[in-house]
Amino acid sequence: MATMDIRSRYALRPVINVSGTMTSLGASMAVAPAVDAVAEILPQFVEIDDLQRRASAAIAAACGSEAGYVTASCSAAITLTIAATMTGDDLGLIERLPDTRGLKNEVVVQTGHLVNYGAPLDQAIRLSGAKVVPVGAATEAHGYQLAAAINDATAAALFVVSHHTQQYGMVPFEEFVAVAHDKGVPVIVDAASEYDLTSFIRRGADIVLYSAHKFLGGPTAGIVAGRKPLVRAAWLQNGGIGRGFKVGKEGIAGAIAALHAWATRDHAAVRARERGYLDLWLATLNTFNGIRASIDPDPTGNPLDRLKVHVDAGAARITAWDLVDALANPRNGERPVIARDHEVEQHFFFLDPCNLKPGEEAVVMERLVAELTDARHADTPRVTPFATRDARRTASRLRWPD
Repeated sequence: MATMDIRSRYALRPVINVSGTMTSLGASMAVAPAVDAVAEILPQFVEIDDLQRRASAAIAAACGSEAGYVTASCSAAITLTIAATMTGDDLGLIERLPDTRGLKNEVVVQTGHLVNYGAPLDQAIRLSGAKVVPVGAATEAHGYQLAAAINDATAAALFVVSHHTQQYGMVPFEEFVAVAHDKGVPVIVDAASEYDLTSFIRRGADIVLYSAHKFLGGPTAGIVAGRKPLVRAAWLQNGGIGRGFKVGKEGIAGAIAALHAWATRDHAAVRARERGYLDLWLATLNTFNGIRASIDPDPTGNPLDRLKVHVDAGAARITAWDLVDALANPRNGERPVIARDHEVEQHFFFLDPCNLKPGEEAVVMERLVAELTDARHADTPRVTPFATRDARRTASRLRWPD
């Protein structure tokens, strides 16, 4: 007898993820070596500090850093590495946080980088007791503004690499590092969803933060890589505010296994498979009135593409957001398809192929065709005001767990 899928046992919807490595969907499918490592270590007792030493060696090898350690998430890593720049390895100061009186406690970050990735970035900074010092305007920042924002109270400079950030008009990374280092300020890079594990360290970052559970395919965890004194100071926060961000043995072992697997993954084969999915969707969607699909490169330079789907509501008889919601909430028992909709009010959404299982690309295509065909033949266009949709989603969150 076949074993029931765990989602069925827990009455969870069997969603198809074309949104990407999103925390709200479980981030990614863990790679087999990480699954095996987690299963193997869970029944065992280990000395966590020694396990973190093994993680430090694995992270250093993968990222080209002096040291590394694993924490609960990349968001946790932001808080703890900023704490490290304020306390160093002073155990008394570590226990005093988030009281930062008398310490260098300001963190400079470009205004266009103050994003919400599921929670406000500035909150992750403030949790350490640090103060956020925005640099420049939302769409424009300059090196001289960064230099002017740094003073005797500056503990760190945070640079964010994400599709959520402003993608033009910001201080380039090399200039950001040069200005901060000229002022004696360490640079922390939030690179949660980045492929390149070595570039930022090589280009001068003092600390770089990655998610173990996104492209790496590990369990939920954050990876801290960088200069040994700062990594040690961040790890020492486990005796202070980091206690609430602690990671289990399974998170550490799984992250180590995911890093090892990343080094041997056939990335070219993965990209070729994903491109086949994109080409399938592209050819079919562009036959529909009001739909314009195109291949869209990743905005931060990761070596992957997505399908950008523009929707002309007048011609397609459905808005981009109504189409996304119809895919996610099927009426006739079909599998839910979750698209990438963080910019959908601009009348487009994305299909991200990186988390598909074989055969799901065809289901995605079938669902799109069905919804667009239904809209074409419906008695009235499916056009919901975006504000109504936004309010409905907020209300749904506030009703949880009902």
